Amino acid sequence: VWDVGAPLDFTTEINLHVPALLPNDYCGDVHERLVLYKRLASCQSVDELSDLQEEMIDRFGLPTTPVRALIESHRLRVLAKVVGVAKIDASVDAIQIQFIPNPPIDAARVIQLIQRNRHYKLAGPDKLKISEALPDLEKRIGRVKAILGEFQ
Repeated sequence: VWDVGAPLDFTTEINLHVPALLPNDYCGDVHERLVLYKRLASCQSVDELSDLQEEMIDRFGLPTTPVRALIESHRLRVLAKVVGVAKIDASVDAIQIQFIPNPPIDAARVIQLIQRNRHYKLAGPDKLKISEALPDLEKRIGRVKAILGEFQ
C-alpha cells in the first residue's frame, strides 16, 4: 500500500555549482550564522523565505552572491518538494532533476515536455536531463524555476 504522506517526508538536495553560504564578512557572529542556517532550512514556503530574506537584508545588507545562492537553494527546495523532486543539479551546461518514487506529477506531462523540447532527455527511470548553457547563477536559478513550473 502506497503511503500518501511518504512523498512529503524528504528534503530536496540542491547543487547550483557555486558556493551557497553565509560568509563571515556578511554575518560576523558564528552563533547568528548557525541560527540563520537553521531558520532557512526550516522554511516551508516561498513566503517564509521571502520574509527571512527581507529580515537578513535589513540586518546585514544586500546579499552577496554566496548568500543569494543559499537563499535561492532553499527557495528551489521548497518549489521542488511540491512536485516530488529529490535532487537538482544545475551546472554550466545542464540541469539534472531526479524525482522521488511515485512523484505527485502527471507522467504524461513529463513525456510531452521531452517530446516538445530536444534539450530534455530521460536519464534513467527517475531522472530528467536538460542540456542547456547556463553560465551564471541567475540563469540557472531562473531556468530551474521555469522547469519546476512546467511540472505543475
